[in-house]
Amino acid sequence: MVNPSSVWEFQSTMQDIDSNILECVLKIRESYNPDAYSPKEVKSALSKHYLDIGDLCALLSPAAEPFLEEIATQAQKRVKSYFGNSINVFTPLYLSNHCASKCVYCGFQKGNKIKRAKLEYDEIKAELEIIAKSGLQEVLFLCGEGREYASVEYIAKACELAKQYFKVIGVEIYALNVDEYELLHKSGCDFVTLFQETYCPKKYARIHIEGEKRAFAYRFYAQERALQAGMRGVGFGALLGIDDFRKDALSCALHAYFLQRKYPHAEIALSIPRLRPIINNPKIHPKAVTESRLLQVLCTYRLFLPYASITISSREGARFRNNAIKLGANKISAGVSVAIGERSAEEKKSRGDDAEKKGDEQFSISDNRSVEEILSMLKIAHLQPVMSDSVFVG
Repeated sequence: MVNPSSVWEFQSTMQDIDSNILECVLKIRESYNPDAYSPKEVKSALSKHYLDIGDLCALLSPAAEPFLEEIATQAQKRVKSYFGNSINVFTPLYLSNHCASKCVYCGFQKGNKIKRAKLEYDEIKAELEIIAKSGLQEVLFLCGEGREYASVEYIAKACELAKQYFKVIGVEIYALNVDEYELLHKSGCDFVTLFQETYCPKKYARIHIEGEKRAFAYRFYAQERALQAGMRGVGFGALLGIDDFRKDALSCALHAYFLQRKYPHAEIALSIPRLRPIINNPKIHPKAVTESRLLQVLCTYRLFLPYASITISSREGARFRNNAIKLGANKISAGVSVAIGERSAEEKKSRGDDAEKKGDEQFSISDNRSVEEILSMLKIAHLQPVMSDSVFVG
């Protein structure tokens, strides 16, 4: 039987830092009743240029749904004032789908019968070269949970290889200690993204059954440890649909907000992913999180944290993504593969060689447009693609 209290435990190798942000987030989350807000409170929030936490709560509530058009219009104005017509473009690169954690919503989870693989260094280089040919200058490394399969040193070497081709290198991997983030930073990484998945401790315990990822508090403080290690910026996300999406959206925004106040120099990014079907479980879907409600979350984020980068992922369909980048998002992925070694396999096939991806994907994507297709869409929409907005300085 799973012990819910164990999600608060730190293993002997996990670094605990002096911070109270988790307590602040959970206190507000626990007191938040989305149904308690009225249209009057929504209108009040929309009349302000700078939103407070109460306004955030109101705009995420059901009472705000009839005001979605007004929320989106204001978000569109806000993103224009902070980012102009620029849209950052990047792509993810999955290094390994081996995993030591069992998370029920993820295709990589321990025990799921998928084709497992890990890229060797020459294979990483081959994937990087293919991505670089597309003109992209930002890459995000990902892997399954489990340092025994993809060690910190292995990921650091991947970052060193990526420096030969890219100006911006980020990671979305398992949670690390400060000294481990320092190693990645010295190797060329300067941005860390980590999804808390859900901010409800009880639900978190039920869906994270085995592995280091069960440590809820340790995972929560990963972004803060990354900033203490010298990273330029950090990204946040809740996997909407796991628990009450309004409370998770609120918690994620507060997580970023409180960390920004503590580390005002940090660049902050938010993602709004929804649950997606996985291999051996095609029935996974985000209950109650419709596209209009997802847009409500996105635009509310833009109004509450106008300076934050907001990414819309390939989990969503092309039509929704095309609209999202006009209304509040300022970052989009392109030429996405969530499998292991898929780009190299596709290139070999284009030459007439027999080839297949090395390992299976994490989840099903909805938008598989190439980099060229995404850039064409941005041009038609009179938006300016930005391949890099910073350069790593070691």
